Amino acid sequence: MSYSDYFGFEILNTSSETNARAGILKTPHGNVLTPIFMPVGTNSAVKMLTNEQILNAGAQIILANSYHMYLRAGCDLIRKAGGLHKWMNFNKPILTDSGGFQVFSLSKLRKITQDGIHFQDPINGSKHYITPEISMKIQQDLGADIIMAFDECAPYPCDYEQAKSALDKTKKWLERCFEAHKNYRQALFPIVQGAFFEDLRAESARFVSKFDAAGYAIGGVSVGEPSEIKNKITAYTAPLLPFNKPRYLMGVGTPVDLIEGIKSGIDMFDCVLPTRNARHGTFFTYSGNKIIKNKQYESDFTPLDENCDCYTCRNHTKAYIRHLFKTRESTAGTLLSIHNIHFLIKLSQDLRNSILENTFESYSKKLLAGFNSVNKN
Repeated sequence: MSYSDYFGFEILNTSSETNARAGILKTPHGNVLTPIFMPVGTNSAVKMLTNEQILNAGAQIILANSYHMYLRAGCDLIRKAGGLHKWMNFNKPILTDSGGFQVFSLSKLRKITQDGIHFQDPINGSKHYITPEISMKIQQDLGADIIMAFDECAPYPCDYEQAKSALDKTKKWLERCFEAHKNYRQALFPIVQGAFFEDLRAESARFVSKFDAAGYAIGGVSVGEPSEIKNKITAYTAPLLPFNKPRYLMGVGTPVDLIEGIKSGIDMFDCVLPTRNARHGTFFTYSGNKIIKNKQYESDFTPLDENCDCYTCRNHTKAYIRHLFKTRESTAGTLLSIHNIHFLIKLSQDLRNSILENTFESYSKKLLAGFNSVNKN
């Protein structure tokens, strides 16, 4: 028995001029149509939304964060509940990240060694230690369909030696992750690192490709670098990974990011940005990001975007949602979160359809022209 008994990936069509592809990812909790945007449920819930609202927004797969779940509520409790699917009552695919990026972000509260990472809980000060083996145990207890290898993410900017050191540890840790991972109902994705040095990215891609994994991820982007650099390293790295397996670009999720990533051959995306932006009043439209709190929307009785069919756009106006923000009603953040998540999922599926219909090149150019119109209202 192997992971291929539970997971599979079929590419249905590819773009003639780019690396874009449309596919189907098979998991134990259902199929996922790719390319796809995956909402992030950091603490086993997408902020401000119920499962029904997430599903109605079109979600096919969501993320939970193993670092946060390990600290609170605790892996033992979730395992006793039957794993994340029963704990959350969510019967679609779930992906957990390894916690490496979250620990990386605790620059003053962690110490990285060759064996693992010591870190301090920023909330209560408790001390913890995670190794590749412990990360696999945590994610096994959580029971997600797709789990991520434990890695070290180099910061931006960093010098070559720092990036090389992080990559060397990531390679050794990946071997240990695969040795510790025994549950074939969970697909373990290796992560490509190497910061923004092409030779290191190529070295990492070659190394992870030696493992017969169900899919592969590109990490170490969206760590503060300009979009041009992020897009360049993604475009360079993605084609180096096995063609017949899904490719996951971690932590990336604006409309333009999705288009550029799909052009490069990316199949899966995630980001907290849609809900984070929503809680601060920013919403996506086909003519750029806009801010609902601006006075120009005080008497605007149109939906957030005329071309969107989400619950929010079908039922409420900009004027009403602006009023909710001004009166600090939490429903405002919920309505914008529904819209932003639906917007990215619908965008990814529309781009998928354009790949299937052999119109991706013209369609993506048309979309980019709208998103790049730089409407900052």
